[in-house]
Amino acid sequence: MSFDVASIRKEFPILKTLVGKKPLVYLDNAATTQKPRRVIQALESYYTETNANIHRGVHYLAERATEAYEEARRVVARFLNAGTEDEVIFVRGTTEGINLIAHSFGKRFIESGDEILISTMEHHANIVPWQLLCESTGAILKVIPVSDAGELDMEAFDQLLSERTKLVSVVHVSNSLGTINPVKTIVEKSHAAGAKVLLDGAQAVGHFLVDVRDLDCDFYVFSGHKLFGATGIGAVYGKYDMLDSLPPYQGGGDMISQVTFEKTTYKAPPGRFEAGTPHIAGAIAMAEAIHYLNELDRTDLISHEHDLLEYATGSLSELDGLKIYGTAAEKVSLLSFTMEGTHPHDIATVLDADGIAIRAGHHCTQPLLQRYGISATGRASLAFYNTREEIDKLVESLKKIQVLFA
Repeated sequence: MSFDVASIRKEFPILKTLVGKKPLVYLDNAATTQKPRRVIQALESYYTETNANIHRGVHYLAERATEAYEEARRVVARFLNAGTEDEVIFVRGTTEGINLIAHSFGKRFIESGDEILISTMEHHANIVPWQLLCESTGAILKVIPVSDAGELDMEAFDQLLSERTKLVSVVHVSNSLGTINPVKTIVEKSHAAGAKVLLDGAQAVGHFLVDVRDLDCDFYVFSGHKLFGATGIGAVYGKYDMLDSLPPYQGGGDMISQVTFEKTTYKAPPGRFEAGTPHIAGAIAMAEAIHYLNELDRTDLISHEHDLLEYATGSLSELDGLKIYGTAAEKVSLLSFTMEGTHPHDIATVLDADGIAIRAGHHCTQPLLQRYGISATGRASLAFYNTREEIDKLVESLKKIQVLFA
């Protein structure tokens, strides 16, 4: 394989960290990804060379900041293959993006008796906003079941979909199982039934290329920190005609055309949805992360991650008493597991003593774990800078845990 992971790792300063005297083995990428040096430098450069508020100033720094921010929007639009940069809204992350659509789309289009369709494997951020909307409108929330392997039950989806369905909101990649859902098929069937579609892309964009026009989704949301960028920044893609039909999510500065005490008029999208001072540095750094990814050979990257997934799956499967949850035919490099006689939190604590960072808990997917009759799993989530050697360290530590808790 031509993917040079050793060179890649040198670009991520935090990977040199020692946990006590043990080298860091970072396997918590589904929670947040680490940042290459150039992304960190982009943040520093903004604050040391450009720092000013955007859109409203005419001085040198303000114009420089505005151009960098709007260039970041163009970078995100190209990254997603949006039709225009005006289809990209900057938000704090996936959670705020979903809440924005729930508020604005819900206010305009959802009425009592309408149905919203989600799936069992959704993150709480793609459950709770729709519950709140249903409580306020009288709409009905319906849920697509999941198989034992962690795949959506598409026959059940077909039965749930009806002329009453106004919105289908599903995760592109499960953050707990790693499943890659058949979202293009979901979009086609939903549109045929007259429903709009939102895709939660938080776990997808860091693993493979996303083409929103090919998917034909109405909305797509993701977070910068899952994409090797900063925290506190993300984006919403929406088809322009749809965005133009929606009311604002928040009121404040920079989202208006004119304000009087009698009436306020709003900007066209995306400005209408970006009230107040945004995370300017975060947007610029997210664009730098995208530039970084674009310079990598994505085919090699995907191949490397797939190799890691297969190697890790095989290695963990050899451990007695360990059960992997999520065995879908199509998945990213993520493994959720339990071990007989050991709570996932204890597993994560002992692994940490060996410098190994995983996540333990319900991963903000409590209904999904309830589906499998458990309350928590350990989760090892891999990125392209991880190695087979790190997986070997994970396996050796898990073997020690088996002896410790025997």
